[in-house]
Amino acid sequence: MPRPIQALIHTAALTHNLARARAAAPDARVWAVVKANAYGHGIENVFQAFRGADGFALLDLEEAKRLRALDWRGPILLLEGCFEPRDLELCSRLDLWHVVHREAQIDWLAAHKTQLPHRVFLKLNSGMNRLGFTPQAFRSAWVRLNALPQVDEISFMTHFADADGPRGIEHQLKCFLEATADLQGERSLSNSAAALRLAGDDPQVRADWVRPGIMTYGSAPDYPEHDIAHWDLQPTMTLRSQLIAVQHLQGGDTVGYGSTFTAEQPMRIGIVACGYADGYPRHAGTGTPVLVEGVRTRTLGRVSMDMLAVDLTPVPAAQCGAEVTLWGKGPRGTVLAIDEVARAAGTLGYELMCAVAPRVPVLAAA
Repeated sequence: MPRPIQALIHTAALTHNLARARAAAPDARVWAVVKANAYGHGIENVFQAFRGADGFALLDLEEAKRLRALDWRGPILLLEGCFEPRDLELCSRLDLWHVVHREAQIDWLAAHKTQLPHRVFLKLNSGMNRLGFTPQAFRSAWVRLNALPQVDEISFMTHFADADGPRGIEHQLKCFLEATADLQGERSLSNSAAALRLAGDDPQVRADWVRPGIMTYGSAPDYPEHDIAHWDLQPTMTLRSQLIAVQHLQGGDTVGYGSTFTAEQPMRIGIVACGYADGYPRHAGTGTPVLVEGVRTRTLGRVSMDMLAVDLTPVPAAQCGAEVTLWGKGPRGTVLAIDEVARAAGTLGYELMCAVAPRVPVLAAA
């Protein structure tokens, strides 16, 4: 039989979370963000659940091709825009909208020969300091774009750095409103955190388009302040495996490489067919939460390439073959939120989703 580890993609949860994004930003249109192969879920696995979105947003031209091959005829937005001039040919052929965030991209458009003008989103760097024109350069970029016959409609966007924290978005929102004052065009500002926390009460924040990413995949953007239950989100990915061995330890026995866990008394431990080569974080130390047959317990010692150890004290009847939930939905309605596992490992749910290895079978589930 195949190795028992699997990643399950819960399509009903994806649909539910997208609906939550729409409800959080009433009257705004919603991008389904499917960059990084739909946050590790697989574009083909999420497509039907996300068909109710107003558009898809991503980075990679090959992923845009996959969406068109799935017969999506609505908007597709390239969030980092084009990377070289010839990318514009594919934008023309596939009718892709694209972000313009630097002068070279305007130069490429000016030299591009096309019968159909492009829809672009002009990006403002309002304080994130990743992509976008500074407030001082923003107007001149708009003037250049607006004069090009290769450009049809110009929309405007920025990205919030602190929507999930105490600093908030006020300084960036003010910058954006000043930079785009009296310019005609649609706006897009809100990521998941801004959509959930702020967009419902402020039409300037929700604007014309919201870009929910992590929330649609069942992770709370402001964890641990709020969890997925608070935001009425559902896990969309379950990583599960089985016990493949049981060991009986005596007091003083150690577990795993480096002997980082020492038993204080006799105990049973289980060995799970899951390791860092499957995408489970190697730096998840003793105490990372895990479910065995739906019962909450903890990992022990270091994660190996193909295996990890769990404490069976809370599940004394567990034997080889017992179901182990690394994150997601467990048996009998139990849930282990990916955010809990990520925090114990010193990372984010984003990374865990995207890091699931190609060797792990991915299956659609309810």
